[in-house]
Amino acid sequence: MKSPVITLLALLALSSSSFAQADPVLMTINGKPVMKSEFEYIYNKNNTNNSLDKKTLDEYVDLFINFKLKVEEAKTQGIDTTKSFTTELSGYRSQLTKPYLTDSKVDEELLLEAYNRSKEDVDVSHILVRIPQNATPADTLKAWNDINNIGKRLLKEDFNKVAKASSEDQSAEQNSGRLGFISAFRTVYPFETMAYNTPVGAISKPVRSSFGYHILKIHAHRPSLGEVLVSHIMKFTTQGDEEMNKKAKISIDSIYKCVKAGGDFGKLATELSQDKGSAVKNGELPWFGTGRMVPEFETAAFELKNIGDVSEPIKSAYGWHIIKLIDKKGLASFDELKAELERKVKRDERANKGQDAFLNKLRADYNYQVIQPNVTEFYCLLAVKPALDSTYFAKISSLNKPLFSFANKKYTQAEFADFLKKNNNTDKSIASEMIDQKLNAFVNKELLSFEDSQLESKHDDFKFLMQEYHDGILLFEVSNKEVWEKASKDTDGLEKYFKGHQEVYRWEKPHYKGRVIYCKNKATFKLAKSLVKKSPNDSIDKYLRTRLNDSVQYVKIDKGLYVQGENKVIDNMAFKTKEKYVPATDYPFVFISGKMLKNTPEDYTDVRGLVTADYQEFLEKDWIKTLRAKYPVVVKQDVLKTVKKN
Repeated sequence: MKSPVITLLALLALSSSSFAQADPVLMTINGKPVMKSEFEYIYNKNNTNNSLDKKTLDEYVDLFINFKLKVEEAKTQGIDTTKSFTTELSGYRSQLTKPYLTDSKVDEELLLEAYNRSKEDVDVSHILVRIPQNATPADTLKAWNDINNIGKRLLKEDFNKVAKASSEDQSAEQNSGRLGFISAFRTVYPFETMAYNTPVGAISKPVRSSFGYHILKIHAHRPSLGEVLVSHIMKFTTQGDEEMNKKAKISIDSIYKCVKAGGDFGKLATELSQDKGSAVKNGELPWFGTGRMVPEFETAAFELKNIGDVSEPIKSAYGWHIIKLIDKKGLASFDELKAELERKVKRDERANKGQDAFLNKLRADYNYQVIQPNVTEFYCLLAVKPALDSTYFAKISSLNKPLFSFANKKYTQAEFADFLKKNNNTDKSIASEMIDQKLNAFVNKELLSFEDSQLESKHDDFKFLMQEYHDGILLFEVSNKEVWEKASKDTDGLEKYFKGHQEVYRWEKPHYKGRVIYCKNKATFKLAKSLVKKSPNDSIDKYLRTRLNDSVQYVKIDKGLYVQGENKVIDNMAFKTKEKYVPATDYPFVFISGKMLKNTPEDYTDVRGLVTADYQEFLEKDWIKTLRAKYPVVVKQDVLKTVKKN
């Protein structure tokens, strides 16, 4: 019979061997391994069918080695330990982790749910019982009892009357709780969900939102009306001010007659509308759909059938309006709206659903266990003084028993006490429910932090992407230091390189190198010519500007390298073309100063861009040669032959 220890060791060896074969070392650079999977990922990512410059495998191996050598040099120089590097990489990581720390299936379902709800509008009334922020359990219980008592009344009484008498929504006095038609994202998510899930004619069960408890009544459903683009002319009114309201009505009626007689709507809106925000744009408002405007305005706008139609004056809670239809459109496709829906979901409380589902999965996967008796100690210490204050923190600071565990790691009461202290945002009386909420937040934080630390081992695509960002930042920094910045600042090196390769930069056409000097009057012209003759070439610009210009600009200078056809003055005076140059009236006296270069630049500054680019290439090649000599590279050809091409 085989020893169980030997059998286990054999299995482990087999498992280890299988894993090594699955992702073998492709090459070593300075003794450090580069796995086949990393190379395969980079190679296939940069050699897709859409790539303009596809490389053979051997060509890409050479490029990849050069890339990795530069990264190794950056590490040798300590660039990967600098604060700027770690901060930049951390910023990229925080963005890349987001899709991995949520349930993508739930997120996609939320987008589809929102889109499907956008296809339909719901006509709804509601009654609200408010719950104050930082409510105590007693506050919540009272609100719950109140909303249930209202629900009992609705079994016998008229919804409108009960809403007007009991709802804590301030608008209920005027609208008896009737909100009109709503669509997706027009109300808080729990309210929206109850509205879409309650049958027409029915009264809902109580539903809690961030405002409090609601009871809804559903009057009707209708297909989405899409969106409209309108302009309007408005006259404000004030509730209770009959004189003002009468004047506004007379004024809007007069404007309406003018519009019907052919008056320019946009011009009238600009001149007469009291909505100043839209008046400056000919009365035009942004596109809007259901639930964005007050009901009277919305109804009148959507009733306009044809582009250019104008409504009769209509009254809203804010005043009188005349509305003109500019354009209308139906609901776009899901794919067209997806990006906008994602933005809206992220701003909405439904954004938490994907992460909540993900956290529940982590609890199960990592065998989350809470030790309830040790949580109860936090409740018991509230009996003396039920507030998160210094007295309470002093008491809980001595606690240090295990509190919960997951993924074979235990968290203590002391760690939770520290979290409570750092996240104390209330001074109101609290109870066990508040401790539970804080504990849940702490557990969620630790779960997400742990999962974040596991992403590279759980997701190859994330691991390779992070490696790509890591190496890419190092590559940029070290290349900038050794090649790009060095080439741009090394004037001696640029000059030396230019002189060694001067023939490469020969021109097909002559170039004139110099200045065009424009003078305001004849006296300036004579003095400028004299200064140019006496001054060193590199000081001409300074002398002309400082000695001839004061509060008035008597002389202007254009300086450059010109071929025929680029400057009319140079064409006429240097290239001696037949076309006569006619000077400007404000600077009628013009002369040039410089030299004609037939077919070769005078120095590297004449072709600085080209020389700099070539010098960078020269430095790059020389640098690669140095790196290849400095860091040994070994490629395993047998492994290279197994690289898969997508």
